[in-house]
Amino acid sequence: MDGLWLRDIESLEAISQDDDTRRLFLRMAHMSQNGGLQPFLRELADDRDLDAETKSTLTELAQDATFLHAVEDYVHRTRAFH
Repeated sequence: MDGLWLRDIESLEAISQDDDTRRLFLRMAHMSQNGGLQPFLRELADDRDLDAETKSTLTELAQDATFLHAVEDYVHRTRAFH
């Protein structure tokens, strides 16, 4: 269990450290809270610049409201200390 928890923290930290990734995940969190994910998911599916694995991973994460909330919470809490 501790390994899973540590991996989650590492994932959250990696997301929060990269500006583009952080913005993407915060955008997905906002859309998830407001019920606006479907246009994003359609745009993602149609994106010819992304490979199938990346599309699949982003689609799965975009539909995980609990994870998106954790990302948003982590970013806001850790950014408060910078």
